[in-house]
Order: sequence, then structure tokens, then C-alpha cells
Amino acid sequence: MHNFEYKNPTKLIFGTHQIEKLASELQALDAKKVMLVYGGGSIKKNGTYEEVVAELNNAGIDYVDFSGVEPNPRIETVRRAVKKAREENIDALLAVGGGSVIDCTKLISAAIPYEGDAWDIVLRDHIPTEAVPFGTVLTLAATGSEMNSGSVITNWETQEKYGWGHPLVYPTFSILDPRYTVSVPKDQTIYGIVDMMSHCFEQYFHPNHAPVQERMTEGVLKAVVESAPKLVNDLENVDLRAIILFAGTIALNGVLQMGASGDWASHNIEHAVSAVHDIPHAGGLAILFPRWMEHVLEEDNAARFARLGTEVFNVEPAGNDLETAKRTIAAVRAFFDELGAPSSLRDYDIDESTFDAILNSAMKRGAFGRFRTLEREDVAAILELSK
Repeated sequence: MHNFEYKNPTKLIFGTHQIEKLASELQALDAKKVMLVYGGGSIKKNGTYEEVVAELNNAGIDYVDFSGVEPNPRIETVRRAVKKAREENIDALLAVGGGSVIDCTKLISAAIPYEGDAWDIVLRDHIPTEAVPFGTVLTLAATGSEMNSGSVITNWETQEKYGWGHPLVYPTFSILDPRYTVSVPKDQTIYGIVDMMSHCFEQYFHPNHAPVQERMTEGVLKAVVESAPKLVNDLENVDLRAIILFAGTIALNGVLQMGASGDWASHNIEHAVSAVHDIPHAGGLAILFPRWMEHVLEEDNAARFARLGTEVFNVEPAGNDLETAKRTIAAVRAFFDELGAPSSLRDYDIDESTFDAILNSAMKRGAFGRFRTLEREDVAAILELSK
């Protein structure tokens, strides 16, 4: 375990009807005019928007809407939002939606005070020195963006999709009401479950000695494995929604990776795939992660896979770690299949004709991965396995 410092400034407000705390949290920011950032309009259909606006109106807080954030938020959308925020003299932001909306809001908050282009921040050509404060009202259990300082943005024109982050873009507060996730359809619920599990996997497969973190990660995964199939068959169960909602937050709020460096290679590959094809992020992860496991598994790292299988997926131990590890990978694939997640790039009509474009996008910043470093030929092999 390496040296570390940890601080999470986000105030987590969890539970039913906690939206009543919204006005006081915005007033604590001295917010006079707020921009509501959201996606395609589902929050208006399920009543979330109405409840948010009612709280703002009751508190006398002025607001303007910015809608249309994509599932893979694009830099063009950020630029339009920044322009509107400046024109409207916005002094606070409120992200109402899932991880994509929150990711987009983070870049908006950092880009409003910056005179240059927002994409500079994603490329790390500009390091933010200030940001407009923002809170979130979460409507989808998936990314953990509601309690971390990371964000992923796509540049469709250049076929680039990168993660970035900065301490200034932690949400000031995040309201998590499991009722707001009940209307999430089955496919998006499945994607969210795959996403949070993938975050756990990325942090579990690290090169450090960190047994406490590994056991915590196993615990989060085990809770998801026990609850997820029940939720997929009982989408209106608020108690199950609450378990999955909290698991998604814990999976990526920094707790599980204190003192350990996660791998994140599968995410890098998926970012390249969806930069070229604009597929659902977690759909790509469901396909790629088991194939990454197959590719990087070796006798000297098999023990980590084996323990994941026996502790989380109830895999029966084989005669040695390598064989148990193979059973683990099969169990992960079987679990994703049980949920109804995609299993092949063909499910999105992706074939080898675009592999070069995907590889070029994936390798723009060079080799990656900490559990095992991947070169271009490794990524090509994983794509081949994923066909």
C-alpha cells in the first residue's frame, strides 16, 4: 500500500424525500440564479423536475434550464452550456440526472471562469484555478460521479473520449433519493449495475498490497451480486433501488482505492470504442471486461482472480489458482448474461472494420493499465476476443 491522502468534501444526502433539503443547500452557496442541467427530459416524465422546481420556487431561487446532455456528454454541449451560463450570470449549477449529466456539469463549472476552450481542461492543457459551485440530484445508480471529482467527456469531431478531474469539481452536495431511480428502465438499470461493478473491478485489480481495500471492494461487489438480479426482476422495489444506489456511490467515491492504484485499462478501451461508435459506456464494459480478464490472466496473477471468484461469485475452488481464476472469469460473464447485458461487439453492429480507428483512439496517450500494461497489440487482441 502506497502513501496517500484522502478528502471527500461532497455532502451526501441520502434517502427518500430528501429533496426538501435542496433549497437550504443552495442558499448555503449564496446562490441567486441557478442553471439546471439535465438530459433528454426523463426527469419531467417521472416527476423529479417538478419536485426540484417546487423547492426552488418556494425558496425564491431564480433558475434557467439547460437540457439535452447526451449519454456520452460531448464537448459541444459543454460549450453551449458555458455560453448560456455566462449570458445568464449564473452563480451556481444543479445537475439533475445521472453520471453523464454530472460529468458534463463538472466541466461546465470549471470552464465558466476560464477564458479558453473547455476542451483544454479535458486535455489538461489548462488546470482549473476556480469553478462555479454545483450540487446534484441523482436519478441513476451507476457512475459514482455524484461523490467524486472525475468526469468523462467526448470530442466527437476528433473521436476522443477522455477522463479528467480536479478537486475543484467535487459536487458541494448530492441528494440521493432511491425513489428517483424507480422509473429507470430495465436496460439502463442493467447498465448502471455493470458500470459500478466495473469500477470495483478496476480498483480490485491493482499492483499494490492493499488487503483492507480489497476486502471492502469484495463487500460492495457481493452486495451488488446479491441484490442486482432481484432488482432487475422487481424494478419498482425501492429498498433494492437504495442498495444499488448506495453501492454505485461507494464504488467510486475514492474509498476503495485509497493507497492502491487501480488498473482502468478496460475503461480506456471502452472510451475508445464509444468515441468511435457512441455506444452505452456500460454496454461496452460488459463486453470488454471479461475479455480483458482473459487476456491478462497469468499464473503469477491468478490468485487475485481466484479470490474474487470464491469471495464474490461463489466459485468452487479448483485444484489451483489458475483454474479457479478461469472459473471466475466464466462466472463474471455468466452474471452479466443473467442480468441481460451485451456480450459481444456484434450486439452493437461493431466489427473489425473499425478496429484501427478504435486502436488509434485508445493509444493516443500511449500504453496504459497498472495491473498489466497494455500495448497496441494487447488492445487489438482484446477487441478480437470481444467480436
